[in-house]
Amino acid sequence: MGTAAVITKVFPESPEALESVKSAIQKEMKPYKIEEEEVAFGMKALKVTILVKDSSGGSDIEEKLKRIPGVSEVQTEEVTLI
Repeated sequence: MGTAAVITKVFPESPEALESVKSAIQKEMKPYKIEEEEVAFGMKALKVTILVKDSSGGSDIEEKLKRIPGVSEVQTEEVTLI
């Protein structure tokens, strides 16, 4: 069994919520990497990379991220073996 990287895009409810969402993700999910990505007109999303065992597939990550206060939407962009 190997390791998989699950790359998601997390959209906050508002620009003001970005930092609180980012710190909550860092605290609760222990991500490998978080990057801010410009979406449109001053709005930003967080590109979050989380490492999981490939046997689990990371299917529950999206649901966990959606439960974080201030998160509007979560999209899984890529799941890849590393």
